[in-house]
Amino acid sequence: MLKRTLFISNPYYLSLKNSQLQVSERGGMVLKTAPVEDIGFLVLDHPQISFTMKLVEELSENNVATVFCDSKHMPSSMLLPLDAHHIQNELFRAQIAASEPLKKNLWKQTIEAKVKNQGRLLDKLGKKSVQLKNIAKAVKSGDSDNREGFAARIYWIALLGKDFIRDRYGEPPNNFLNYGYILLRSAVARALAGSGLLATLGIHHRNRYNAFCLADDIMEPYRPYVDEIAFDLNEKYPGTFGLEKEHKAELLQLMTVDVNIGENKRPLMIALQQTTASLARCFAGEQRKICYPVFE
Repeated sequence: MLKRTLFISNPYYLSLKNSQLQVSERGGMVLKTAPVEDIGFLVLDHPQISFTMKLVEELSENNVATVFCDSKHMPSSMLLPLDAHHIQNELFRAQIAASEPLKKNLWKQTIEAKVKNQGRLLDKLGKKSVQLKNIAKAVKSGDSDNREGFAARIYWIALLGKDFIRDRYGEPPNNFLNYGYILLRSAVARALAGSGLLATLGIHHRNRYNAFCLADDIMEPYRPYVDEIAFDLNEKYPGTFGLEKEHKAELLQLMTVDVNIGENKRPLMIALQQTTASLARCFAGEQRKICYPVFE
């Protein structure tokens, strides 16, 4: 079942009653309810939102990714369960024991899928993609000669022009990209938890200060889905530096974007679960390929 994404940006009181999330005004009037089991993402974007620990417990038990935004209204942290799979210890052990050749092969697959999807987005937008298709074919084990970086330079110029610089603090549409990527990262972290994997232990990313290295690895082939939304927003609202409610609403639709994966078309949130489940099987030695989406 496709889970719901809820966005709350007012100083409401959140509580639990009969396994339902209750959204109330300070005076006590209940404004909205939703079954916790139906929620996939809860985005909280106001400094005066308050909630009960009983609700937090229920959100965790249902693997709800609860995302907290900072004073600049950007997602800054999230709540995820530590025990989300019935054979989690076994899966952790397989992940930790993964050999370097296996991880390098999985990273090769990841970069191939990412660059191919970047090329497909350019095709969809009527832009040149031949170079990216050739780069995808040349990716080596572990991407030892950084075809990913080479492809990125070509991709951003083709997508947004030679003056665009992809920079966290750069000019638009960096603001849309930043917000979308953080949402995507949260979604991947949730899917990894549901598949019994440690988001901390990456197959490529290894920053000692990064608690979500594996999420950063696995989100790579999904980035073009964010890029497309950011591109459309930039066309609709050129030169916009801030993030208004309507921008966030469009970026939150990322979770329900239809994705081609395997032989099926699924919402992105469900596709991520298929990807992370296939990764767990790769760690366990049950298969050799990660199941990634094909952008169209």
